[in-house]
Amino acid sequence: MVPEINYWAVVVATVSTMVVGSVWYTPRVFGTAWMRLARIDRESQGSAVGPIAVTVVVSFVSAWVLAGATYIAWEFYGGGFVGAALATAGFLWAGFTAARFVTHDAFEGRPVALTAMNVAHELVTFAVMAVIIGVWPPAGV
Repeated sequence: MVPEINYWAVVVATVSTMVVGSVWYTPRVFGTAWMRLARIDRESQGSAVGPIAVTVVVSFVSAWVLAGATYIAWEFYGGGFVGAALATAGFLWAGFTAARFVTHDAFEGRPVALTAMNVAHELVTFAVMAVIIGVWPPAGV
């Protein structure tokens, strides 16, 4: 079975990751604390163009995988598409994103507060993508 994917929803979900990240890491929200915990000096930072380009590509892949996995879950379990998207996002976040962050950060000796901040950001990001994908399913769903 090839999952049906609404690529417009995937594109909008990709853009949403940039919006969530821009708000989450702004100095007025968590940006200042994040820079302190991650030991990032604003003055010594180079251009953000490269990291932003990588983020767009990775976010597209994440949204695409979420859309495909949501369709498969919806086909298998039934129910509503939004519920399938939110449940799938939660399981993917917990099983892959959060688990890998916690493991890598523990071995790298990163502060627990930094790990929690980044993992929470990813949870919000996945939840927003799930809502977009869930309310905008492929045609015929």
